[in-house]
Amino acid sequence: MHRFSVRSSTHSPLDLLVIGSTAQAAFSPFSYTIKKQQQDVMGFLAANKIEFEECDIAADEDNRKWMREHVPEDFRPATGNPLPPQIFNEDRYCGNYEAFFCAREDNAVYAFLGLTAPPGSKEAEALSKKTQM
Repeated sequence: MHRFSVRSSTHSPLDLLVIGSTAQAAFSPFSYTIKKQQQDVMGFLAANKIEFEECDIAADEDNRKWMREHVPEDFRPATGNPLPPQIFNEDRYCGNYEAFFCAREDNAVYAFLGLTAPPGSKEAEALSKKTQM
């Protein structure tokens, strides 16, 4: 599990959780996809100066259990357990990688994460245009 402690000048400290795993099977295209998705989320957070602290569900059964218990029923797969990455802000479920990707494409990642978009960001500009209409 990756735990991100979100800090910026306009936000009080929050815990943003991105559930992931460092355990990778050699030559598995499935595990490669999960790893790339985790890197994509972490890369976005780092590029946008959102500080984070990593935790891993492969190394800690309590983290794995927490993830499974906190993904809402409506977002769980029909069979099996939810796969990483799963994204939370404290106990609030934000979504999985696909939801993160859509939010990023729509310039709405800060809203997706439950954060205020920083002034001057594409997301803040888009919100400003919407409120002026």
